[in-house]
Amino acid sequence: MSVGAPRGLASSGQKLITEILHPLSAAEEPLSPGPDVTISAEKDKEPGLANGTPLEISSPASASVLLSRLQLDGDPEADAHDPFGSGEPRDLFVTVDDPKKHVSTMETYITYRVSTKTTRIEFDLPEYSVRRRYQDFDWLRIKLEDSQPTHLVPPLPEKFVMKGVVDRFSEEFVDTRMKALDKFLKRVADHPVLSFNPHLNAFLTAKDLNKRQGLALLTKVGESVKNVAGGYKLRARPAEFCAMGEYLDMFSQKLGTIDRIAQRILREQSEYLTELREYGAVYSAWAGSEEQLQRPLEGVAGCVTTSCGALEDLSDNMSQDFLPVLREYVLYIESMKNVLRKRDQVQAEYEGRLEAAVLRKQEDRTPIPVEVEKCQDKVECFNADLKADWERWQRNKRQDFKQLLTGMADKNISYYEKSQAAWESLITLLQEKQTEDKTSETN
Repeated sequence: MSVGAPRGLASSGQKLITEILHPLSAAEEPLSPGPDVTISAEKDKEPGLANGTPLEISSPASASVLLSRLQLDGDPEADAHDPFGSGEPRDLFVTVDDPKKHVSTMETYITYRVSTKTTRIEFDLPEYSVRRRYQDFDWLRIKLEDSQPTHLVPPLPEKFVMKGVVDRFSEEFVDTRMKALDKFLKRVADHPVLSFNPHLNAFLTAKDLNKRQGLALLTKVGESVKNVAGGYKLRARPAEFCAMGEYLDMFSQKLGTIDRIAQRILREQSEYLTELREYGAVYSAWAGSEEQLQRPLEGVAGCVTTSCGALEDLSDNMSQDFLPVLREYVLYIESMKNVLRKRDQVQAEYEGRLEAAVLRKQEDRTPIPVEVEKCQDKVECFNADLKADWERWQRNKRQDFKQLLTGMADKNISYYEKSQAAWESLITLLQEKQTEDKTSETN
């Protein structure tokens, strides 16, 4: 069991983490609680949801909290890879599984079991199990984007469109979506900042999630980012962020090309599979009317059947494992571009305020306003958070695509090995048949 040493978040610079106030945090100005949050008049009581669920709003940056985090012993996921490659002890484990279909007079929908294991003191219990539907996950994503505007929030799978699938209640669709939701939640839980968001806590623990009201304490945090730069125009994006934007454009183009070709390959494989099955059936029917050729013809039919099964496995891997990862990263690119735009807005606000302050100073020698310094702090914190998430995303991407390409190679090798073994067995059968015929002629 290891203990993580106290450390600062990406935006904390060289100061002690306990001394830092994030310029975009809710603590910058007092926020009134939302209609679903009840605050007792007694000072020593904690705010909570209307349904009684406690709401933790303290900063995760406390050194004592960091020191108290321990990795769960004996958890089967403890030895699993960290999607972000941080190598730090993990103390929050989440799983999405067990999809169930619900039918009512008003609607039909699927819910998923969300299981949580944790040793964090922000949680009242070490384990939770709740059921959530897709719109609950979407609520969480929106709340995370609103309350943590400087960070990259992982994307969700598309709600209605999933290539190759028509029935959204089919087993294939539900299984593919469940895997995507599980990956989304694991990425959030492994993030050093998003994982401490109170909205995530409520999502993982509250039996009844009131999405209409939601948690209002952090929703104003992103308002300054959403509404800034109304009268400002960014002069020039810094070179490092220009490089990020260019890379995202290039990466998006490559993924789009691969996805388009892969979709075409999948359609052609499906058509070939249909023809191959008809092809094998002809040999089976032929074998019934040719006694002397019955065994060779049945052998050919068996080889075709084996090849059909191998090709079907290959196609399933492409549609269920390969293409969803490509689509996830296309959505990831859009999320990253959105964060870059928010960063540009904050920088544009700072440049506009600074220019106005400089002009005033030249006219009446007034000092630079404090608001300008706060805007500069916002830009610096946004830059630090974005760069940290960019590095984490790059590590995650490299690991995901190594696994993806390795799996694709294994499936292709398996396909050709199965087909080769089947046809080699036919050669052996034909040689045995030839030997039998020669022996029969001799006798």
